Amino acid sequence: MTASHHPRALAIACIVALAGMTQARAADITALTLYRSDSAALYASKGDGSIDDGYAVVREQRALNLTAGIHDVVIGDLPDSLDSEALALSFPGGGARVISQRLLLAQGANAALTGLIGRNVDVLGNDGQPLASGHLLRVSDGLLVRNDHGDNTLVNHYAAVRTSAGDFPTGSSLNLRVDAARAGQVNAVLSYPTSGLGWRAAYVATLQPGGGCRMQFESRASIANRSGRDWHDLQLTLIAGEPNMAKASAPQPMMAMARGFNAKAESAELPQQASLADYRSYTLPAAVDLPDGSVSQVPLYATRTLDCERTALYENGGGWVPPQPMLGRDFNLGGGNAIVGTLKLQAFDSLPAGYLRVLTADRNGTAQFIGEGRINDTPKGSDASITLGTAFDLRAERTRTSFKVDKDGRTLDEAFRINLSNAGDAARTVTVREHPNRWRQWTLVSSSNKPSQQTADTLEFRIEVPANGKAVLDYAVRYRWTAEENPQP
Repeated sequence: MTASHHPRALAIACIVALAGMTQARAADITALTLYRSDSAALYASKGDGSIDDGYAVVREQRALNLTAGIHDVVIGDLPDSLDSEALALSFPGGGARVISQRLLLAQGANAALTGLIGRNVDVLGNDGQPLASGHLLRVSDGLLVRNDHGDNTLVNHYAAVRTSAGDFPTGSSLNLRVDAARAGQVNAVLSYPTSGLGWRAAYVATLQPGGGCRMQFESRASIANRSGRDWHDLQLTLIAGEPNMAKASAPQPMMAMARGFNAKAESAELPQQASLADYRSYTLPAAVDLPDGSVSQVPLYATRTLDCERTALYENGGGWVPPQPMLGRDFNLGGGNAIVGTLKLQAFDSLPAGYLRVLTADRNGTAQFIGEGRINDTPKGSDASITLGTAFDLRAERTRTSFKVDKDGRTLDEAFRINLSNAGDAARTVTVREHPNRWRQWTLVSSSNKPSQQTADTLEFRIEVPANGKAVLDYAVRYRWTAEENPQP
């Protein structure tokens, strides 16, 4: 049976009316396990539609109205992007089993209606009169509706859809063929991975006044929902670490203050931390809401005061060592003049990867932003460092003062001079970090200042530069190699 009325409106009006539901969720809370994602699209303040980045595992309690024997059941209100191979429905109380399942993706012009599949709807014409009423079975070129007598109506032209629920679900839907031992309402558990959800740590350090380095340290979790679906009354667990994602087609995690966050219970408790295989988990103490298109923040640890270390750093080269001695004159000349400010702290507990914003008070006592950097996953007791930015009043100039290669003696001598200047009104200590990496065998022959640190690939000096003044560092190194290490004549 096919119904056709006035031409279909360009925009579909979806009218929500309060009434009973033929399919409802059980009262049990939905559990969501959320994995870390650094996708900029998830946390962006602008953007339309759902996002494919991020990874979450959902466990929902659903109450399904079943009839005895083999029949079809539709579960709607699913996120836009799912891992269809990992989607599963089970009946913990027994009495029913799933024979087969098919995922219908929310896409195209009818994506907003896909979440209504399986619910009672009224399909209305332009005059407001119903064209068909009953269970919505399919959303495609038209709407397939089955009434209480088992008659099917395909509606091709309509103006609005009215649902009997207090909300208007969106997203994909799952068609199930179920074999039930008896008729009645049965509780089921639906689990699936999905994208469009992710979290990462967000840290704020406010430097305290004084000569030393002390900071007030705040730890939060930023939680993004771009899944195309609202989530209510969630039991939320956050996973810190990097599990391997093998399937390219599956949801993928990519390695502002809260809006839309609603804690269902007032609680001063912090997330409960635990080990999970090689990773860390943080379980929130209260149920939360995550509206679609929101970025929420919750505390990870209590705010505390920490010691820290600030450094004005001038660095040349890196830890790379070539496969044989590099004898060319122009290797690793360096020559930049920027001196950067760095900040280092020791992790008081496991710090999940995220971004650290650093503030300090200006002359009026107002906290001002002075830099931001990424902190990787940092175990308790380990150091975390970020670069704050380029120092305004400090400059450096690096020049080579000597270069000599003795191929017969298999040695190379090289010397550098580093001029440091400080245009500020206070004396500064500059850390000069050099990496003698022409070859792995080298020795420091001479230096105008004693190294503060020397390792297999690093020389480090701490140079005092007076206010409105200059300082100079001279040093020389000698490289040695064997005939086997460098067979060149």
